[in-house]
Amino acid sequence: MTVLVVLIVSMLLVSALLAVWRLVTGPTVLNRTLASDLLISIVICALGVEAVVGEHSTTLPILVSLSLVGFVATVAVSRFVAGDTDAAAPPDKADEATFPSGFAEDRGVEDDGSSR
Repeated sequence: MTVLVVLIVSMLLVSALLAVWRLVTGPTVLNRTLASDLLISIVICALGVEAVVGEHSTTLPILVSLSLVGFVATVAVSRFVAGDTDAAAPPDKADEATFPSGFAEDRGVEDDGSSR
């Protein structure tokens, strides 16, 4: 068990160091966001390993909270970087936004059966 724990901790440490390196040297905001999300995931894994080794479940609320914070932060930064594309859509594309599948029956056009 001890050898396995040392192996897991060393793998998490190496991946955390690589994520910090990408966080510092990432050329774009999206690279840095991805690295911070990865770092949060590594912390979640480390807390999970600690819970398994310690045979307790007291860190479960922390794991859930960190997962939620990581997801919300990634979505927020992605939406910030992408900008507001809905307001920039031309008015004639409004039907496509309402019916994303593009099928005729989604637009209210009925099939006359001639294609069968």
